[in-house]
Amino acid sequence: MKKVGNPNSISRILLFSLAFMLSFSFQIFAQDAAAPATESPVAEAQGASGDPVAGKALFNAQCAACHKLDAKMTGPALRGVGDKYEKEWLYKWIRNSADLIKSGDERANKIFNEFNKSPMTAFPQLSTADIDNIIAYTMEPIAAPPAPTPGTEGVVAQSGGISNEVILGALSLVLGMLVVMLFLVNNVLSKIAKANGIEVVKSEKSLPIWKAFAKNQFLVLVSVIFFLLASAYFVYGWFMQIGVDQGYEPIQPIHYSHRIHAGDNGIDCKYCHSAARESKHSNIPSLNVCMNCHKNISEVAEATLAEGNEYGVNYNDEIQKLYDAVGWDKANQKYTGKTQPVKWVRIHNLPDLVYFNHAQHVTVGGIECQTCHGPVEEMEIMKQHSPLTMGWCINCHRETDVKLQDNEYYKKIHEELSKKYGVEKLTAAQMGGLECGKCHY
Repeated sequence: MKKVGNPNSISRILLFSLAFMLSFSFQIFAQDAAAPATESPVAEAQGASGDPVAGKALFNAQCAACHKLDAKMTGPALRGVGDKYEKEWLYKWIRNSADLIKSGDERANKIFNEFNKSPMTAFPQLSTADIDNIIAYTMEPIAAPPAPTPGTEGVVAQSGGISNEVILGALSLVLGMLVVMLFLVNNVLSKIAKANGIEVVKSEKSLPIWKAFAKNQFLVLVSVIFFLLASAYFVYGWFMQIGVDQGYEPIQPIHYSHRIHAGDNGIDCKYCHSAARESKHSNIPSLNVCMNCHKNISEVAEATLAEGNEYGVNYNDEIQKLYDAVGWDKANQKYTGKTQPVKWVRIHNLPDLVYFNHAQHVTVGGIECQTCHGPVEEMEIMKQHSPLTMGWCINCHRETDVKLQDNEYYKKIHEELSKKYGVEKLTAAQMGGLECGKCHY
């Protein structure tokens, strides 16, 4: 029998590659398993006179509107308040600060004068145990940040599961194995053919494809027409995209998360953009509107900060930019008078020849903001959701029925036109929404 090569060569290579992949994967998973597990520390009560866990819930419900632990707000910072005042005095102050001020108490009047002579809200419903729990919570020390594991400084934490690098490495290894296998199969087949005296017949040299194509005049004519039409199509499509800014997502001087404000907190769009109800334009909200909430909200929770890390933003820094713009001193809880303009970048912009009235669509038409602006409650960074082209507006007029409930503006004209068209509901187009003068000067 003639030799046709070593039949075990491919098996040896496959076994070697498989062993390498298994050892590589075992090493990665062993590193993951060897990583030390972190345990969340359990907060210990500071003293036996109160429960800090229950005190935290009471603090968030009763005190957090005016107080913070480590910074002044409407009232003083409360960290360590149990060491500053006697408990009996605190009981009287929390339950009825006004009576304590009228009695001439020196400490009560000092706090009263320091914070713009605003008496603290009385909490007569709080029991002694409740106040003890709140004091115990304020006496807890500031949690120190966890110490980094030696040798891991500057290393970004990875999410659980197999990383993309491992998957790409495995795929590259499999691809390399396939290339090697194809090379070996070709080599073995060549040896078998040579051993059995089989001669590989090469095909005669044929005419190059481009020469054969050039000689066929019909194919040349069809190809030229096809390329001309295709070029005209793509050129027309390119020209039609001029001025269409769908997906435009500029970086603003102050990062504002619609996802948090309109989504998580459920703030109505028209609370900030109030002019949309009665004006052609939807206004840029005044920073005073922001300060309605952020006069007291100067920091966000740790969970929200962690969410911001996903977008590369620190929300506390952005709140400080707001304070710098309006001249707010959060330490002393007053305006300094030093303001800075905020140069917002406009996102939605129609040509000058187009007339669009927000009030007519929002108030009269009852159109939701999301119809044009998309799911703003899910957007971390605001962007232009719709193309805002003429065709897009016309399609909306053709498909949108006019809302008549509590809408006296269109009631009479709707009754007349519905009889004319023989329908119960009219679209904006049927009420003249396609006339040129409706949208163009």
